[in-house]
Amino acid sequence: MRTPRSAPRALARRGATAAACAWITSNYQGITNFYLESNFATDKKSSQVNILRTRGKRVVAECTIKGELLQSMMGISAKELFWSRQVSNVGAFLAGSANNGAHAANGLTAMFIATGQDVANVSESHAGVTYAQLLDNGDYYWSITLTSLIVATYGGGTGLPTQRECLEMLGCYGNGKADKFAEICAAVVLAGDTSLSSAILAGDWVSSHDQFGRNRP
Repeated sequence: MRTPRSAPRALARRGATAAACAWITSNYQGITNFYLESNFATDKKSSQVNILRTRGKRVVAECTIKGELLQSMMGISAKELFWSRQVSNVGAFLAGSANNGAHAANGLTAMFIATGQDVANVSESHAGVTYAQLLDNGDYYWSITLTSLIVATYGGGTGLPTQRECLEMLGCYGNGKADKFAEICAAVVLAGDTSLSSAILAGDWVSSHDQFGRNRP
């Protein structure tokens, strides 16, 4: 499975694979035809094989939120959030969803555009597994595992001035920084899921959109 750090390296690997296939077909007469891509890699498509075997990076973000903090900041209890999570798990299962969280694609798309990623890779990058526990002391444990996160910190769109500046602000521009950037992306998803799930429970989801004019022309 591919773990790209930069667009040029990804292109180089494709070229190397093409060269290897050409050498094999010219030296082994049993092969009459081959295809460099046949959809099993599911590039820019969500798939179960990517969720299970990983495409790009598999990264986990987790946190334990104090029960009193949820109540004071989000207006909900940890128990309410936990029971809502169980319902959401069933809904995602029935729908055959690639992610049982709230809206991973929103945060990832914003991050991808800001940092020069290939935005089409949100298709597989948003796939993930959310897990939660209601702790005995009333706190809430929450984690998100992104199974197929495709990110780069060098080459391609990451070199555009604004996008490079955004990566530099995060301390993530250049070779060897992709793991750090992947961790930040996972944290963004976890924060976004916390916010949206809490807003739905507290009744602020629709009213907040109305208040800030996002539903007005």
